[in-house]
Parts: sequence; structure tokens; C-alpha cells
Amino acid sequence: MHKKISLALAVLVMLASGYGIWAASGWPWKAALFPLAIGVPLFAMALAEALWVVLGTTEQPTEGMELAAQAPGRAVMVGGAWMIGFFLAIVLLGFAVAVPLFVLLYLRLQGGEGWVLSVVITAAVFGVFYGLFDALLHLPFPQGWLFSWLGLA
Repeated sequence: MHKKISLALAVLVMLASGYGIWAASGWPWKAALFPLAIGVPLFAMALAEALWVVLGTTEQPTEGMELAAQAPGRAVMVGGAWMIGFFLAIVLLGFAVAVPLFVLLYLRLQGGEGWVLSVVITAAVFGVFYGLFDALLHLPFPQGWLFSWLGLA
């Protein structure tokens, strides 16, 4: 049953991202850049998931999956708390601060990764985020409420 649901979700994501790629391909380059930058990797990852489901073997669940299977309500609450925390960080601190902060905290606290890997991945995410949205596309993100309240915006 799990394989059918995973395959159906992968195909649905492939259809949605494929449509986005197709629709954006007729737009001017600057307008199409963001949908293509999101749509192409999303389509590729969904295709990889679909192939993994179809061609992969059945594996025994890992320790984290066993925990989620034993307490699915807890796993949903933890995931929801991370999403709400990310949203609050965006509102209070702004995207430029919230994205790297979230990546660092998630890798350290939820993922259990070491400091070196967490900082390297956070720096890479910040570099891509800054390079794509600020340097390349010149998209100004508003400062967070906290910076506005403190007069730092």
C-alpha cells in the first residue's frame, strides 16, 4: 500500500512540475527563471522517487521510520512544529536570516548532524539563496518584523 501511495504522489508531483516547466518555457527568460529553477529539479526528484518505487526492493524500515510508525501523532506534531517555527522565523526575522537559521537548527537538532557538516550546508544554502535571489534576480525580501520594531530595517 505504501508503494502505491508513494508512486501516486511522485506521478502527481511530476505532472504538476512538468506543467509548470511547460508553461514557463514560453515566458521571457527573467520571468521563467524561478519556475524553471524550481520545476526542473522537482521533476527530476519526483522521477527519481517514481523509479525508486518501481525498481527498488523492499527494505526494512530504519530506526527513524520505526519511531514514526510507533508514534505517528508525535512525528506529525514535530514536523508541524518545525514548519510553524520556520514561518515565525520568516515573519520575525525575514527570509535572509530565517532560511540559514532554520537549516542550521534543523540539521543540528532534528537531523543530529555534526557542527562542521551543519555549518557547511548552511553556508552553501545561504550562498545559493543570496546568489540566486539577491545577486542574480535582485528580489528584495522584506525585513522581519523584529528588525522593523527595533529600527534596524
